[in-house]
Amino acid sequence: MSVQALTEWIFPRMVELRRTFHRYPELAFEEEQTALVIMEELRRLDIPFEYGGIGGGVVGRISGRDDGPTIALRADMDGLPGDETTGLSFASVNPGKMHACGHDGHMAMLLGAAAMLKENPPPGNVVLIFQPAEERGAGARVIIRSGALDRVKAIFGGHVMRQFRVGEIMVAPGVITAQSDKFVIRVRGRGGHGARPHEAVDAVVVAGLLIMAVQTLVSREINPFHPSVVTIGQIQAGTAPNVIAEHAVLQGTIRTTERPVRKHIIEGLKRMAKATGVLHNAVVDVEVTEGYPPVVNTKQEADIARAAALKVVGQQGLVPLDYPSMGAEDFAYYLERIPGCYVRFGARREGWENIPLHSPAFDFAEEALKVGAAFFNEVAREAINTYAAQEA
Repeated sequence: MSVQALTEWIFPRMVELRRTFHRYPELAFEEEQTALVIMEELRRLDIPFEYGGIGGGVVGRISGRDDGPTIALRADMDGLPGDETTGLSFASVNPGKMHACGHDGHMAMLLGAAAMLKENPPPGNVVLIFQPAEERGAGARVIIRSGALDRVKAIFGGHVMRQFRVGEIMVAPGVITAQSDKFVIRVRGRGGHGARPHEAVDAVVVAGLLIMAVQTLVSREINPFHPSVVTIGQIQAGTAPNVIAEHAVLQGTIRTTERPVRKHIIEGLKRMAKATGVLHNAVVDVEVTEGYPPVVNTKQEADIARAAALKVVGQQGLVPLDYPSMGAEDFAYYLERIPGCYVRFGARREGWENIPLHSPAFDFAEEALKVGAAFFNEVAREAINTYAAQEA
């Protein structure tokens, strides 16, 4: 049976699985029912697997030839906090939870590829990684600690994106997503009556000055050719309209693609906070928590992914990377251990607007499942053949 025929054959099952995952989303490290659905499908396909328990992952294994190369394919399992507004017939029934980032599709794609690889095993071995907690908690590190990457030559993954049309795959070497860091700025002033500001140190005023000052870190201190973002997304201050706030807390994120730029922004953030505190007689502390590192595709594996994508969507379906995404992705942790490539799958139908990831209205064209499953099937074979030829 041809790859196209296989893809069409498994498409209805992928749709069914995707809609099941979508209807019953679970948050990071809580993916119990999601894992049960995956394990039941792997049993149906007669694919052996290991389960790390709630908060762990499901790792399936397809053996084509014991002495052949081993590669890994990865899908993420977790949903996001939020109330869905898609109006889909299979919309989330779990209040405050939804699949707003396409992970339901990623799991269905990988299970579809598993069926194709099981039907016609390649001359090597494929590890199927269903990973918890991509959105928060760095679930990739759970998989790494489990030993699932032992003896794996390379890993491949992907993400649905409505920026691209169905039938398009973005493949590129180098930096794909940004480093993400979180920060908290705590301002301690001196509270007082709103009618007597001269007796107080207003934490709200200090916080407001910091909000504006921090924006100049990127606009005036960073080379415009080095993508970077500083966003303050949350502010907490004050207890009453006529009370001068004694405390304020600002929380935000830093996104960078180069280590020197990241270092400069973090140092600049602390410098500005300290100076603003001195200027206004307040105490200002900054705490930075390191987030996911950047995803950096290795060249050989990007070439392998490109060759697989060409077989699936042709030259017209290959999309270049104009610039890295400033989003973050814990696939980066795998790429710090072994080579690999992370791609984007087009998921927008003609006539659809570009609804962003994490929106309560996010949905994707289910035809993208065919493309993702076919790509995972082809990239596994392409990688195994490439490494086997190099080892011969």
